Parts: sequence; structure tokens; C-alpha cells
Amino acid sequence: MLTDLPNILTLSRIGAIPVLVALVAMGSAMTDFAACLLFIAAAITDYLDGRLARARQQYSELGRMLDPIADKLLVGASLMMLAGTGHLPFGGLYPAIIILAREILISGMREFLASTRVSLPVTRLAKWKTGIQMTAIGFLLAGDGTGRLLHMPWLPVGLIGSILLWIAAVLTVVTGWGYLVTAMRHISRHDGASKIAS
Repeated sequence: MLTDLPNILTLSRIGAIPVLVALVAMGSAMTDFAACLLFIAAAITDYLDGRLARARQQYSELGRMLDPIADKLLVGASLMMLAGTGHLPFGGLYPAIIILAREILISGMREFLASTRVSLPVTRLAKWKTGIQMTAIGFLLAGDGTGRLLHMPWLPVGLIGSILLWIAAVLTVVTGWGYLVTAMRHISRHDGASKIAS
């Protein structure tokens, strides 16, 4: 149900997006830091909603649909804002494009496979990729201004975020290729079964 706590947490992640966008658009060290904190809070809800759903046995089709949508909206909106406001230093635009392209590809494959009643399970490496990706976006949202705000001007916040985003992009390609191979295997079996049935 919509009022179950896991679903409320998922919806809060979607609701945080316009606030996050507004904070980044303001462009001050304080609002960048606030955007980083909001993003961290939203990322934590991603961990909590699934854990709570399992613990409380509050599984729902609505939750299954909303959870990946909320994740992709949060990541996509954050990366686009970072790119649009020049918060992607050190060639960070390129891993951002890779990550967004992969998300669209995997979403399309999952949608097709769902129509054939085949699921594409999340791998352990993909979970690591997500963790590194979220950490990278958090650092990039914070920016170097946050280092100065916290009296740590020596901390290369933007550089750390960019390096982590490149690492996430490499893992994105590796895991995306694994998902693509798995999906193509299922598609080949489905096509073969359809030919036999016809």
C-alpha cells in the first residue's frame, strides 16, 4: 500500500529531487553542502526501504515499480544538475554519460524481460557500483566549496568525487555487459521457444 513505510521512504526519495535541484541551482557553498546532505539522506532511504520491506513483509507491486524509478530519477537528476552547473570537473561529464546510458539500457532490458516473465537479478558487483556511484555524486554535489566551508580547504572534494565517478563508470560498463549477456541469452531462448511453438 502507498502508506506502508517502505513506500513512503521511496516516495520521499522522489520528493527530494526538486529540493535537491533547487539547492544546486543556488550555487553557494552552503547550498551545495545542503544538497550533499539531502542526497545522502535520500541514498540512505534507498537502503532502508528494501530492508524494511523484507523485515516487515511489506512487499507490494507499487514498491517494486517505484523503487528503481526513484533511484534512476535521483541519480539522473543529480548528474544532469552537476553537468549543467559545471560541477563535473576532471572530465566527469564522460562517466556521467556512461552511467546514464547504462541505466536507460538496463531499464529497457528489464522491461522487456518482465514481459517474458524473466527477472534480471542485481549482482553483488552492481551493488558495489551503486555504492561507489552514490558516494561519488555526494562528493560532487558538495564540491570544493564545502571543504572551505568546513575549514578543510586542503581536501580535494571535487577530485575525489570525479575519481569515484570514473571508478563507478568502469563498474557500470562491466556490470552492464554482464546484464546484457544474460538478457540476450534469455531473449535467444524466448525466440527459440517461439519458433518451436509456431
